[in-house]
Amino acid sequence: MKNVEWKWLFVLSLAGRSGWRYARLLVLFSVFSFGSLRAVADDSGKGERTGKKGSDRSRPNVIYILADDLGYGDVGCLNPEGKIATPYIDRFASQGMTFTDAHSGSSVCTPTRYGVMTGRYAWRTRLQHGVIRFGDPLIENDRMTVASLFKENGYHTQGIGKWHVGQKYEWPSSEPDQPKTIVRSDYEKLPPGTKLLEGPADRGFDSYFWFLIYIIPNDRREWATIHDDVVKETLSQEALLPELTRRGVEHIHKRADVYKNDGTPFFMYWAPPVPHTPIAPSGKWVGSSEINNSYADYVQQFDWSVGRLFQALDDAGIADNTLVVLTSDNGCTPGLGIFESLRKKGHAASGIYRGAKADIWDGGHRVPFFARWPKRIEAGSKNEGLVCLTDFMATAADLLRTDLPENTGEDSFSMLPTLLGKKKKTRKSVVHHSIEGRFAIREGKWKLIFCPGSGGWAYPKDGKARELGWPEVQLYDMEKDPQEATNVQAQYPAVVKRLTKLMKEVIADGKSRPKAKGENEVPIVLYKK
Repeated sequence: MKNVEWKWLFVLSLAGRSGWRYARLLVLFSVFSFGSLRAVADDSGKGERTGKKGSDRSRPNVIYILADDLGYGDVGCLNPEGKIATPYIDRFASQGMTFTDAHSGSSVCTPTRYGVMTGRYAWRTRLQHGVIRFGDPLIENDRMTVASLFKENGYHTQGIGKWHVGQKYEWPSSEPDQPKTIVRSDYEKLPPGTKLLEGPADRGFDSYFWFLIYIIPNDRREWATIHDDVVKETLSQEALLPELTRRGVEHIHKRADVYKNDGTPFFMYWAPPVPHTPIAPSGKWVGSSEINNSYADYVQQFDWSVGRLFQALDDAGIADNTLVVLTSDNGCTPGLGIFESLRKKGHAASGIYRGAKADIWDGGHRVPFFARWPKRIEAGSKNEGLVCLTDFMATAADLLRTDLPENTGEDSFSMLPTLLGKKKKTRKSVVHHSIEGRFAIREGKWKLIFCPGSGGWAYPKDGKARELGWPEVQLYDMEKDPQEATNVQAQYPAVVKRLTKLMKEVIADGKSRPKAKGENEVPIVLYKK
């Protein structure tokens, strides 16, 4: 593909959905004109698995892009009837593998991000529902993260964007009786110069540019930025995505020069708070969508931003040796009427799936997931097997040819054989978890939910479902009924019994990865009232 192709997509993205339909034809023409990239034999899973340190240009750079509240149906290639144009993501998908049954570790932010970083379900920690707002970091001091794994194997590690798994801070003061390290509820008022403790800089990242976390709902439009572990200047909400994009592009070029000079690869975690509320498209993106909806505008600006990153890889000459993953932390938010306003404009943010962010139904946790690694991952390929965002840890270890310690990545399975076309399935089952701490387990076509309602924000919540006389469990055949419309728990009691047993085993074992050893930090309650 020629570099200029990323640039003409920008013009078509502003032309709305009709323009994008034309762009999609051009993308298909480009793919067939230049030929599909074929997966080639790779030795990542062979030979001695001891890891490597120092320079090695055979090891790929790795970029992990994590959107915030981007629904499965918000991406054009996953929802042909949708009303949001995403030409850059669609083209990216055509160059790699699309996973159609990928799930976040939770239907809400903090626990998913914990899972991405650690390869462990967050419900095994003290966080049994909701998200972290203040307090001690959720990631333990001695726990390996994906960032520390890459760093230990000779990678430079950079984070840009949302963290949201907890931190402490030192309050600068000359008062002799005031403790240096405190946790406060007015953290958004932290002055420049405040020292952050036990944040990403202490969890494996060489450098991290981030900001203070959202409180929902909120209408604040300025945020303090944090450079590594020190509070710096403030940015308006509208300026945040452009700044994160600028820094991502700049970092790619900087590390490409180092990579070419001494062979040191890099890992970049790029996690903008988009399209999470507050909805803040800026500049030319305001009013850019076909349906004249600010959320749609924001998604289109995000799409353009990731296109800038892809273009930077091309311009820097390292696209062919860079594995890029793009996904989302959970489904689209129903907050502030966003989900309903999109529906009225003919856009289904969850695609065909029931529910949205926070829910135990698939709309809460089935997420877009794409991976590209030219000449390794077959262009235009699709995979229908189950994957979970916790699988990144084991995948990284496999990529680095190193074995995970027993107490690491307890719920992580390597996707690398699947990505390279050697296996069709990454895992046999996956556990889902909602904002209210409700559980579900998926194995094959069957999904068993351990609550009567949505387990989240959608109607009916569990209390209302009980008033309506709904059963305490829900069983769905996801092949015949992906919309989760017909509860068949009464017709298949043996399936309910088997999946209940499996769920209890996953809880009791403290892990789901066979070679791991783990334990839960707190008692786990399967059935919650």
